[in-house]
Amino acid sequence: MIYPIVAYGDPVLRAKAQDIPLNSPELEKLIEDMFETMYHAHGVGLAAPQIGKSIRLFVIDSKPFMEEGEEEKGVKKAFINPTILEESGEEWGFDEGCLSIPGVREEVWRQENIRIRYYDLEGKEHIEEFDDLTARVIQHEYDHIEGILFTDHLSALKKRLLKGKLTKITKGDVDADYRMKFPAAGRR
Repeated sequence: MIYPIVAYGDPVLRAKAQDIPLNSPELEKLIEDMFETMYHAHGVGLAAPQIGKSIRLFVIDSKPFMEEGEEEKGVKKAFINPTILEESGEEWGFDEGCLSIPGVREEVWRQENIRIRYYDLEGKEHIEEFDDLTARVIQHEYDHIEGILFTDHLSALKKRLLKGKLTKITKGDVDADYRMKFPAAGRR
């Protein structure tokens, strides 16, 4: 099932998400649906709040970011009840976008390495390290379950310059080639 993507301005995107029970019977189907929704919208990551569910779950597939011939370095994975344990390395800038904020891309600075604890569908705990673009995708999606958007990382000036665009998105005045749910305009 393909979910509509929740647009900027919806309160669910600002709420700190809650842990999800690891034995939840609908979890496997939800993860499948989230991957399907993410691919349909041409994304590389999708967090549960972006489909209106305030739970600590996100999916990523960083393979599209990898150089030709190095796709195996990409990671396709679901992260259940994750916690970033450490961020390290040099900060580097990259033009980020977000399915919940279509048509807006800005340079965001993040550290290059992360260590994260999460659970898989079998309820097994993992602690892994990721770097480069995969770490960035994870950091972006992790921010979503913390109620943080990539625009929160921008300077006050950049935020002021984007205010009009963000207001339009809230009202549904935006072009996206996937179904969205707008807080001030109902569904589209």
